[in-house]
Amino acid sequence: MEQIEKYILDFSVLIWGTPLLILLLGGGLFFMLYSRLTPVRYIGHAIDILRGKYDDPEEAGQINHFQALSTALAATVGMGNISGVAVAITSGGPGAIFWMWVSAMIGVTTKFFTGTLAVMYRGKDDKGQIQGGPMYIITEGLGKKWKPLALFFALTGMVAVFPIFQSNQLTQVFRDVVLIPNGVNTGFGTDLITGLIISAFMAVVIFGGIKRIGKVTARIVPLMVVIYVVCVLFIIFSHPDKLVMATKLIFTDAFRADAVLGGAIGTIIITGIKRAAFSNEAGIGTAPLAHGAAKTNEPVREGLVAMLGPIVDTLIVCTMTALAILVTGVWQNGNSDGITLTAEAFDTAMPGIGPYILILCVLFFALSTMFAFPYYGSKCATFLFGTRSQIPYNVLSVASATLAAVVSIDVVIAFIDSAYALMAFPNMTAALILSPKVIHATKDYFHRLKTKQM
Repeated sequence: MEQIEKYILDFSVLIWGTPLLILLLGGGLFFMLYSRLTPVRYIGHAIDILRGKYDDPEEAGQINHFQALSTALAATVGMGNISGVAVAITSGGPGAIFWMWVSAMIGVTTKFFTGTLAVMYRGKDDKGQIQGGPMYIITEGLGKKWKPLALFFALTGMVAVFPIFQSNQLTQVFRDVVLIPNGVNTGFGTDLITGLIISAFMAVVIFGGIKRIGKVTARIVPLMVVIYVVCVLFIIFSHPDKLVMATKLIFTDAFRADAVLGGAIGTIIITGIKRAAFSNEAGIGTAPLAHGAAKTNEPVREGLVAMLGPIVDTLIVCTMTALAILVTGVWQNGNSDGITLTAEAFDTAMPGIGPYILILCVLFFALSTMFAFPYYGSKCATFLFGTRSQIPYNVLSVASATLAAVVSIDVVIAFIDSAYALMAFPNMTAALILSPKVIHATKDYFHRLKTKQM
C-alpha cells in the first residue's frame, strides 16, 4: 500500500511539469488576447442571462442557465475554497495565493471558450438525449478521427471526479473539531462510519439525475456562499491591523525565491496554479459537462455564464479564506494542514462556536460538490459505455467517498491533481483548435445583440 501511495505522489509531481503549465497558462493567455477581452466587457450582460432574462424553456437542454452555473459552482465552490486554500498556503506559502489569482484571471476567458463550445458541439447519448462536455466537443467539433482523445478524456474524467477529497476533508473536520475535543476515541472504525453516513446523503440526491442535482444545488450554492462569506468577512475585519500586512505578504511572497514556506519560486507558482485548477477547474474540462446541459440555443450565452465561475470561486471566495488564515496567524503554527488549519482560523476569531460554524459551511460545500461530481463522472461513463453504466458508476462513486474517509490527505490530493492534469490535455487541445469557431460565434452574437435581432 505504501508503494502505491508513493507512485501516486511521484506521478503527481511529474505530470504537473512545464508542458502542463504552458498549456493552461499559455492557452489561457492566448484566449485572452485572441478574444481581445470581449467576454469580460459583457459581465453585466452575463448577469442578465444568469437572472433568467433570456431563458426559453422550449430551447434544447435540460437545465436553465442559473442551474447550470450552480451545478458547475457546486463542483468548484467547495472544499477547494476552504481546504484547498489552506493546503496552498502550507505547501507553497502565502505567495501561492497570488498565483491562484493569476490563474483565475486567465481562467475567466478559458471558461468562456470551453463553455461556449460545450453548447456549440453537443452530441447525443444512446437514448437520444442531448449531452455536452469535452468528449462531445472533440468528436462533434474535430471529427471522428479525434475520438481516441475523447475516449481518453472520458476515461480520466470518470476517475478525476470521484468525490474523495470532499469526503476525506469532511471526515477530518468532524474528527478534529467534534470528536477529539470531546474525548471520543477515534480511529479507522470512526472514520469509516463517518464515510458511510456521508455516502448515504450523497446517494439520495445523485440517483435522482441532473434535474434533481440542478434544483438542489440552485438552492444550496447561494446559501452556502452567503453564510461562508459573512463568517469569513467577520474574521478578516476583526483583525483590521493585520489585513494590510496579510495582503502585502501575498504579493511579496509570490516573487521571493526564499519564500516563507514555499521555498523555490517555481514551487510557489506550481502550487498556486494546482490549487487554482482544483478550485475553479478552468481548462480542466469538468465545467463544460454541466454547461453543456443548459437550455439554450445560443452557445455564447452559456460561455458568458461559465466565465463567472472563476470570479466567484477563486477571486472572491478563495481570497477570503486566504485572508482569514493569514490575519489570524494560524498558518505559522506549522502543525496543521487542510481543513484543520481553516478551523483554527475560525476558532481564533470566534472561540468555541467558530469551528462548528465552519462544519456547517463545510457540510454544504462538500455535499454540494459531491452531488455534482457523480453527474460529471456518469456523463463520461455514458460516453464510454452507454446510459446503462450510469447507475453502476454512481454506485462506484458513492463507494469511493466511503473509502476516501480513511485515506491520507496527501495521497488524495496527489491522485486528484494527477487526474485533473490528464483531463486538461485533451480539453485544452480541443478548445485551442476550435477557438476560431468561438470567435466567429461571439462576433455574430454581439452583432445581433446590438442590432436587437435576438
